[in-house]
Amino acid sequence: MPTPFDSLDTFLAIPRIEGLALSPDGTRAVLTIAALKKDGTGFDRSLWEIPADGSEGARRLTRSAKGESAPRYTSSGDVLFVSGRPDSDADEDSETGQLWVLPAGGGEARAVTRLAGGVSDVSAVAEASARVILAADLLPSATSIEDDARLRAARKKKNISAILHEGYPVRYWDHDLGPADPHLLSLDLGDLRDTVGAVRDEAPDAEKADSDAPAPYPASLPRPQDLTPRPGRSADASGVAVTPDGTTVIAALRVSEGYGFRTRLVSIDVASGEHTIVRDEPRVDFELPVISHDGTLLAYERTEKSTPDGPTQIEVWVSALDGSHARRIVADWDRWPSSLAFDHDDAALIATADQNGRGPIFRLPLGEGAAVEQLTDDDFTYTHVAVDRATGDLVALRSNWMAPSHAVRVTRDGSVIPLAAPVALPEVPATMTEVETTADDGARVRGWLLLPEGATADAPAPLLLWIHGGPLNSWNAWSWRWTPQLAVARGYAVLLPDPALSTGYGLDFIARGWNAWGAAPYTDLLAITDAVEARADIDETRTAAMGGSFGGYMANWIAGHTDRFRAIVTHASLWALDQFNPTTDLSSYWQSIFTPEAMIENSPHRFVRDIRSPLLVIHGDRDYRVPIGEGLRLWSELNDHFAADDGTIVHRFLYFPDENHWILKPQHAVVWYETVFAFLGQHVLGEEWKKPDDLG
Repeated sequence: MPTPFDSLDTFLAIPRIEGLALSPDGTRAVLTIAALKKDGTGFDRSLWEIPADGSEGARRLTRSAKGESAPRYTSSGDVLFVSGRPDSDADEDSETGQLWVLPAGGGEARAVTRLAGGVSDVSAVAEASARVILAADLLPSATSIEDDARLRAARKKKNISAILHEGYPVRYWDHDLGPADPHLLSLDLGDLRDTVGAVRDEAPDAEKADSDAPAPYPASLPRPQDLTPRPGRSADASGVAVTPDGTTVIAALRVSEGYGFRTRLVSIDVASGEHTIVRDEPRVDFELPVISHDGTLLAYERTEKSTPDGPTQIEVWVSALDGSHARRIVADWDRWPSSLAFDHDDAALIATADQNGRGPIFRLPLGEGAAVEQLTDDDFTYTHVAVDRATGDLVALRSNWMAPSHAVRVTRDGSVIPLAAPVALPEVPATMTEVETTADDGARVRGWLLLPEGATADAPAPLLLWIHGGPLNSWNAWSWRWTPQLAVARGYAVLLPDPALSTGYGLDFIARGWNAWGAAPYTDLLAITDAVEARADIDETRTAAMGGSFGGYMANWIAGHTDRFRAIVTHASLWALDQFNPTTDLSSYWQSIFTPEAMIENSPHRFVRDIRSPLLVIHGDRDYRVPIGEGLRLWSELNDHFAADDGTIVHRFLYFPDENHWILKPQHAVVWYETVFAFLGQHVLGEEWKKPDDLG
């Protein structure tokens, strides 16, 4: 029976749930749903409200050409979101996203900000007041919101894009930093008022005479208050929380350490704007602050900076709101929490963390010596966890390799109730089996094996080893970017292993590959591949390997150390570590976790002469995490060593001039998969090479 994964066009058309927010009374949830545009070149995002008890009744809340994102409920039940949709009260349309509010009692959504640079995110919403904390960018020389608008207009008029940097870093993942700096802004929605007819915001007479003077900020909108004036990059916050009454903000703000940085917890009094340091230590990051429902307790993560000697634990701490009486909880819990929230009664924290190829929800009691309780025990990874204050139940998204993200309710007894949504789970063409082996040092190495229908001893499936990025990561949740079900639909068995450096197995497992990427991570991958190839339903004579980012690094390392794979796909890959380190977007981190000797010893480029498998190299020119120089140098050196006299070569290079670390444009994703499957088909399945039509 055909599945949505048999056709790339059908696959792209599957709607995707990307976010969830829970109403204050716990009865409703809002989902962010992305659906392919009619022309297939992008995604439209809309908000849908669903009952949070599992009953039917999903309804669409928003509909616009620009789409909506970052939904949050206010304390009164209104829905906040960010959108670049036209504002009928504005003088002209803007491309920037603004904060909008959709009243709980019904009616049209309206914009509540009109910032020249737009709103980046909703950082925090007070539980018992109308206070909202926003992330937004302002130009460093601006003295006010109006002055920011004036400066931006001048740059736009003169077509200036230049940025003067006075510190580090200058880029992050897929975008340039600057010229604007990130700020935290406070907004009191209680100041929002409705008017009959258009509001005329008149500028002072002196400003009217100056044609370049900006219009005053609309008097009908609550004026944002800057909580982080002159921030530099410090307000690139690693978590923001606000007290229920909206009077105090706790933010994890950056402070420079050489050309790197650490994060510290800062308390900001909203009324005065005064900053007070709550927690700060040299070479320690304090992140993910959350405040209890009664406003008296602060919880956060404390992490000492890692060094080449090894990784460090992410510790969970609790203190009074001012940082006093700080103490670590669940000290023997050897996991890295990815989210924190106070339980309904403030007696514990609700956390998520990678564990054993899954991502369960945990309850971390605040009592001294109390044991961690695992609340979910299935093969899923949970995200966007929200606490129902009335019942103590949890509402979340969950996914695994058999099901993309979908909304569920987790009751206090651990029962999981799927919630109704307008997005049905697609039929997948695979079975999911857990596999494992024992490494030479005795470590357990496990992964997931996705098998196509019909794979038997009489008809064994070719094997595709798919290596995750990170490297601090785990193959435990659905990915729309890396979707192995597409390969399964084409007859491949896909192995998704968690080698050394993977999260969810404790600090010692990560340490096995620390400062030595080419050692245990490599041997773990080969060991679990050996174990899977020994299965009767796997054809060990037809195997390939692929990976992106760190997975691309491992693909390159594998290519230079074994010829067992018929083909290797390496996407956004690290090739020469001595070149990568000073050109990546945050070189201070990579320099801190590698010794100079290990960076040379573990660099794949040293083994280019030993490559025997055909390589498909893929890279985007706007990749700032793994800069394009890595792909260009790899391609140059492959040609230097393996091009024939007539210039032909068995290897291939798929280049995207306008993509970054990820290939995000839908039709580029189609080209990506078509090229990968054509390359694998040629070298693994013995098919004739055919370049995808859209590549000319």
